[in-house]
Amino acid sequence: MATVAAVIASTHHPFYYRASTATGADRPPFADAWVAKIEAFRETLTKARPDILVMVGSDHFHQLWLDNMPQFLVGKAPYFDANWYNEEREFGLPRMRLAGDEQLAGHILRNGLDAGFDLAFSNELRIDHSITCPIITLRPEADLPIVPIYTNIFAPPLPRPGRFVELGRTIRQLVESWPIDKRVAIIGTGHLSLELGGPRQFGAHGPDPEFDRKAVDWIASGDLEGCLAEVTLDSLHLPGNATHGFMDFMLMMGVAGAGAKADHVDSLDLFHTMEAYFTWYPNGVPA
Repeated sequence: MATVAAVIASTHHPFYYRASTATGADRPPFADAWVAKIEAFRETLTKARPDILVMVGSDHFHQLWLDNMPQFLVGKAPYFDANWYNEEREFGLPRMRLAGDEQLAGHILRNGLDAGFDLAFSNELRIDHSITCPIITLRPEADLPIVPIYTNIFAPPLPRPGRFVELGRTIRQLVESWPIDKRVAIIGTGHLSLELGGPRQFGAHGPDPEFDRKAVDWIASGDLEGCLAEVTLDSLHLPGNATHGFMDFMLMMGVAGAGAKADHVDSLDLFHTMEAYFTWYPNGVPA
C-alpha cells in the first residue's frame, strides 16, 4: 500500500519566484527573509522522500470558467503544461511541463466516486500558479510526477467548508488504499485573509490580522472543531473578498486529521498578505 509520507499546506504567492531570483536594486528588501523561510520549509518535503505529489489547488479562472465550473476536479493526464500567459507576464513565472501519474489519478477518481464525491476529471488540464508555485518553493527540480486536484473557491455556489474537510479526509484514505508501494506527499495551497481589487488589498499585512492569527492557530493545532464552528461561506466574506481560498487550508486539515499538530509551522507578514507554511508527518518525523 502507498504511504502518506508528508502532508503540507501553504500559501502560493505568485511573486515569490521573481522576488527570490531578483538581484541588485531589483531585489526587494524582504526577499532574503522570505527565501530563508522557504528553504527551511522545502527541507520538510525533502526529508519525506516522496515519489509522487498529490497537489490541491484552485484554477484562477484560467481554464475553468462559468460555462463549466466543476466543484472538485482530478487532473488525469501523462503531463501538465503550465503556466498561463498573464502569470508569465505579471509574475515572471516560467513555462513548465510536469509529469502526471495517471495510475494514482485513476485510483483517486474511481474510488472517490465510490466514496460519494462526484469528481470531475480532465485529460487536458493546464495548471496555474496554485500548483506550480508550491512546486517552485518545495521541489524546484520539478522532477516528481503529480496528481493535481482543483477545488472551486471562486464561483458560487461553492461547497461548504465542511465538504472541503470531508474531501481532505477522503483523499488521505484513497492514497493510503492505493495498492502500490510508493511514498506520496499530499500538498495543498490556499489563502489566509486576502483582498483582491478592494480597498484593503495593499496594506502592510493581510486585510484581517485577527483572522490570520486564529487561522494559523487552527491549522497548527489541528483544531478542526473550532475552525468549523466559526468558518462559514458567509463569514469568509468578512476577512477579505478572496478569503474563501482558506477552505483549501481546511481541506488540508482534513487530510492531516482532527487534532493533528503540525510538525513545522512558519509564517511571514508580506505587504498585502500573510504567508503561512505547515507540514505534518503522519508516520513520525523522518530521520
